[in-house]
Amino acid sequence: QVQLVESGGGLVQPGGSLRLSCAASGGIFSITSMAWHRQAPGKERELVANINSGGTINYADSVKGRFTISRDDAKNTMYLQMNSLKPEDTAIYYCYARIRRGGLASRGYDYWGRGTQVTVSS
Repeated sequence: QVQLVESGGGLVQPGGSLRLSCAASGGIFSITSMAWHRQAPGKERELVANINSGGTINYADSVKGRFTISRDDAKNTMYLQMNSLKPEDTAIYYCYARIRRGGLASRGYDYWGRGTQVTVSS
């Protein structure tokens, strides 16, 4: 059973930093793509940053220059370094991964973590 588990959320003051982690486990053959999404109260879930297996990265305009996404394939883990945090960054941050479980002939499936709370407040 594939699981994605986020960690590293918490309460920080504006201008502070947090580093989120997402660890994937459970019969993983390969991870094609990983991403961080977030959802603030009363708002739609939005893409924060994405990184594929080749290292291609995309960021939402709202976080570009402040956040850095990375992945460690040996550990099946993704990270999000968040600097210069703003109150509008407050949200539940969710890990996403497209994972192939059964080998080269297997299709990929989408998985989501349960989220980690990030609160930016003075």
